[in-house]
Amino acid sequence: MNELIRLRGIHKFYGDFHALKGINLTIRKGEFFSLLGPSGCGKTTLLRTIAGFEDPTEGTLSIDGRDMRRVPANERPTNMVFQSYAIFPHLSVAENVGFGLRKDPRSKDEKTRAVGRALEMVGLAGYGTRRATALSGGQRQRVALARALILEPKVLLLDEPLSALDKKMREQMQVELIRLQRHVGITFILVTHDQEEALVMSDRIAVMFEGEIGQLADPETLYRRPVSKKVASFIGMMNFLDGRVTAEGPSIAVEVAGLGRCEVPAEQAPGGISAGAITVGIRPETLAILYEGETTDRRVVDGVVDEVVYYGDMTYYDVRVDGVEKPLTISMKNLIGRPVLDVGAATRVVWDARSLVLLAG
Repeated sequence: MNELIRLRGIHKFYGDFHALKGINLTIRKGEFFSLLGPSGCGKTTLLRTIAGFEDPTEGTLSIDGRDMRRVPANERPTNMVFQSYAIFPHLSVAENVGFGLRKDPRSKDEKTRAVGRALEMVGLAGYGTRRATALSGGQRQRVALARALILEPKVLLLDEPLSALDKKMREQMQVELIRLQRHVGITFILVTHDQEEALVMSDRIAVMFEGEIGQLADPETLYRRPVSKKVASFIGMMNFLDGRVTAEGPSIAVEVAGLGRCEVPAEQAPGGISAGAITVGIRPETLAILYEGETTDRRVVDGVVDEVVYYGDMTYYDVRVDGVEKPLTISMKNLIGRPVLDVGAATRVVWDARSLVLLAG
């Protein structure tokens, strides 16, 4: 499996507060791994435990086959980029990047070349003499990355490194971090509360709630096959409908509020299911509005537009359907010739049983 980091039975207590509850996790060499969850879920505590800034109350942690008990942070094969970047304002860019090489036995010329390579790696070649105070937020973040990478760690730990950037810069840096990780080939572990950021950047994601891992999977599996309502609620936008399982087998017969009876493939109940009441999830983009003159082979239900939110490229509709407590949210691409419907317009909603996810809780 090419594992690099192994955590087994990790518990962390702060007095009576149980911050980490029996974490079992394996992270592979060369993967971009994300710890995702709401504030207070334990993701930063877990990252700091890997880094050596926190000692687990119970459990074992190994990195590259070596037990990390009693190994201090500065002797671990990890380096960390903090949310604040911690750039020294009185130093130049090159001095910031080379700060960790002060006790390195290499010659001055070798260190200078290493700094140059690190700056080139993050797209800041030629910025060495610039003062740190003259950099933009995105440039300061790159300096922090170069300073961490120059020490050639086996694992780079990223504690919400993009949260201080504006939306456009954040999206740009997401792509740059992906490219950088592929270029250097080392393991990146990202802590974030931004589910879109995790979906875009990660090979695998551990979704955490209250000190536990709710689901660990690749981004597509997390999005399309969440194992619980809690995970489905946190990853993207999801409509939730009441349902009742009436028969089980290779496919599952389910009655869905407002939509009727349908057969759902068993793999669309990833968390397991039993007969009786359940929650049925369906993503806004897997529903569609049937416009005048259009036809479909899929199933259709009548509705009335309750709210319209126009985003330029997309329009989000809330559509009331008989038998459903809350309006269904539907996202539609604004194609040429496709009208934006008004509130109160009668419409038809297209759906498919293959888009339903059956959730036990």
